[in-house]
Amino acid sequence: MKRYFLLVAIVVAALTSSCEGKRQAEHIFLIGFDGWGSYCMDSVEMPATRALMEQGCYTLKKRTVLPSVSAPNWASMFMGATTELTGWTDNGERAPLEPAYVNENGVFPTIFSLIREQMPESKTACIFEWGGIRPLLDEKAIDHCVQLKPEDIAAASADYIKKVKPDFMAVIYDDPDHVGHSKGHDTAEYYARMEELDSYLAEIIAAIKEAGIYDDSIIVVTSDHGGIGHGHGGQSMMEMETPFIIAGKNIKQGGEFSEVMLQQDTAHTLAEAFGLKVPQMWSGNSMSQVFD
Repeated sequence: MKRYFLLVAIVVAALTSSCEGKRQAEHIFLIGFDGWGSYCMDSVEMPATRALMEQGCYTLKKRTVLPSVSAPNWASMFMGATTELTGWTDNGERAPLEPAYVNENGVFPTIFSLIREQMPESKTACIFEWGGIRPLLDEKAIDHCVQLKPEDIAAASADYIKKVKPDFMAVIYDDPDHVGHSKGHDTAEYYARMEELDSYLAEIIAAIKEAGIYDDSIIVVTSDHGGIGHGHGGQSMMEMETPFIIAGKNIKQGGEFSEVMLQQDTAHTLAEAFGLKVPQMWSGNSMSQVFD
């Protein structure tokens, strides 16, 4: 009889552990560049970005949801689901389509929502440039949510990182999208802007190191869509293929991976990194192969 109860206890403990999952790092940072198409990687140096590619895992073939515009794709990255479920079928102050589900804050559950529910003591932040990011976040679930000018974002992010040492922080630039619309994608101006954005990434990484948390952090760098000519929204690979780069604690030094990745898989991968249980209405897969 004692052996029976011992066996039951072991099974229950194993099931509970597998449901909760393993937290891979204490701090996770998501850095986003709006309008960054994978095609540009053949024409830029971007040393900070390439260092992360060498240190971790990446794909240059992460596909957008359609249409290949900003709000639907940032929404899918935060909300772990496709446009049909999130309701974000286009840009705007609110979802054009009624979401399939909303939480107590009136929004489709985001990665911020999950962290607040399952890790209530955690510190979270989002610093962004484009105002269209705000309605995609579940702002009530975030400790620090601020819209800033692009020239102020890196310094403000660095200051917050050093002072607070957040568990999760997203930093979202609205470029190179501006340059893509004004000067064109696949242009010298576009590539110059990517080099500048890479320097901002280097500033943020330096702050993580200065805060003393780099060895216990995961850094993700990605994008919502690319572009062609002076726009985006279509179905060309220049518009639809974006980079996804992940490096840091418990991330393999695996280089480029071949598994298919979609935008909503970003949220699932972040959730697994935190050991979070994902809700039923999320649709996608974690890139589990990147974890050591």
